[in-house]
Formats: sequence, structure tokens, C-alpha cells
Amino acid sequence: MASTVELRACRAADLDATTLYALLRLRVDVFVVEQGCAYPELDGRDLLPSTRHLWLADDEAIVGTLRLLKEHDGYRIGRVCLAPAARGLGHTTRLMRAALAETGTATVRLAAQSHLVGMYARYGFTVDGPEFLDDGIPHTPMRRG
Repeated sequence: MASTVELRACRAADLDATTLYALLRLRVDVFVVEQGCAYPELDGRDLLPSTRHLWLADDEAIVGTLRLLKEHDGYRIGRVCLAPAARGLGHTTRLMRAALAETGTATVRLAAQSHLVGMYARYGFTVDGPEFLDDGIPHTPMRRG
């Protein structure tokens, strides 16, 4: 992996087809293939005018991504994922800090895979409801602000 990993962000309308494809490919590789969840990854929200995509890329590929959705009472962070080779290098922190910088003091929600509740707590999120199963994986609703 290249030593320089750049943070990038833009609205859905400003994504070129090659970048959008790479973002979706990483998400499918992680959520559908690696985690074995057959679910509709393409949910129609990636191209909404208010959706922001944040990602980390080196010279060769996109190594991590998340999407930031505008909701009626704040924001929702979702589809947070990293390529296996990029994990444990602080990239999630870069993505989360960038997303939270864009939300300011607004309420932000997410559905954390339950084993990651502690990680999201480091960014100020607290549990905001009972655990639930999503495609067979335990998730916990969390909120910040």
C-alpha cells in the first residue's frame, strides 16, 4: 500500500463514474463478500443530492469510505468500511473526524456493528436503543449530539 493516503470528499452529483464504482466495489467486497451478507447494497441513497461521500485513497485504490446522509433532524453516518490491508492504521479515525467536522453540532446517528460500539464511543456516540439484527449481524443504534 502506498505511504500517502489522501482524504477526499464530495457530493454524489460530483462523483465521477470510476470513483463511484470503486466506492461501491469496496463496500460490496467488505459487506457482501467478506461478511457474507446478501442484501441490497445499492439502496438508492448514494445518489441523493444531499449525500456526501468521504473516502481515503492511495495511488492504487480506495482503501476506506463512509457516506454521510442528511436527515430531517441531523445526519446519519453509514457504510463505514476499510479494505482489509488498511485496517488498524488509523484510517477510520480520519474518516470519522472528517465526517463529524462536516456535521458541526448537529445530531448524528449510526447503526454500529455491536462489536464496534466501543470504537464509536471514542467519537462521542452513545447507545440510543436496543441491539437488533441486520442481515444476521448484531447492530446497536448510536447517537451523538
